[in-house]
Amino acid sequence: MMDPDHELFVCVVDEGGLAAAGRRLHVSPAMMSKRLARLEERLGAKLVHRTTRRLALTPAGERLHADLRGILAALDEAERRVSGASAVASGPLRITAPTSFGRMHLAPYLQRFIDAHPRVELSIDLSDDFSDLIESRADLAIRITADPGPGLTARQLAANRRILCAAPTYLERFDVPETIADLKNHRLLAAEGQMPWRLVGPKGPVAVEGRSHVRTNSSELVRELALAGGGIALRSLWDISAALDRGDVRQILPDYEGSTDVSLFAVQLPQQNPPAAITAFIDFLVTLYVPKPPWDRIGLP
Repeated sequence: MMDPDHELFVCVVDEGGLAAAGRRLHVSPAMMSKRLARLEERLGAKLVHRTTRRLALTPAGERLHADLRGILAALDEAERRVSGASAVASGPLRITAPTSFGRMHLAPYLQRFIDAHPRVELSIDLSDDFSDLIESRADLAIRITADPGPGLTARQLAANRRILCAAPTYLERFDVPETIADLKNHRLLAAEGQMPWRLVGPKGPVAVEGRSHVRTNSSELVRELALAGGGIALRSLWDISAALDRGDVRQILPDYEGSTDVSLFAVQLPQQNPPAAITAFIDFLVTLYVPKPPWDRIGLP
């Protein structure tokens, strides 16, 4: 049995505050605060910074929380082995994913996971922020990146092909570029921080410098502008494949694509015995995207 104050600390972090943890444990806020202070005094270390708006872990708190989560998972697994019980996925599971990707390629399939694992209390946060797993209290993050992050356990789910594309109405108005150099005479569309475009062509890497025809911090807005004929965009296939199938956009300069170092990952904090709910959700993602994700099943070479 783990020390009750250790379990209380884990609950405070998982719930994001003393009040929420107190409701889960049926303990008054005053007693929650008293027991947390008692644990900090016993350890001789500050574990959390408390303000009126949020709770943030100190470095000591981050280390303790990671260690205790691993211990709790190991205890749970040990009990299952002794009792012969099957590893049933259950309990809270917090997932974070990019907004557009989550809406398009996660939300339509979630009911399958919910039906298969009714004891899992699922929470989904869609955000384009590269959130810290500890600070956001997320158990698992879906990330589209070249680097999942230091000190994390990552499972690659799919490559992230990115192509240059434009709507037929734009190409009829401004002509189809025949070379990379022609792009300097065209309207390019990109969200803040997405240019220069780093492409790979027949002769190796190529950087496309330029400025977006419309300045925006929204990648979704760039997509809609491209569909409306506003310019040329570099878009991921997961984002644009349906529009390609319908003919709403066309691929241009097909010998050039975005650099291949960016992939889709499932990312979690390292732990020797992750909870069954996390393992079940990763297995669920594998059924969706491995070995070939649905957005790659289009008529591109």
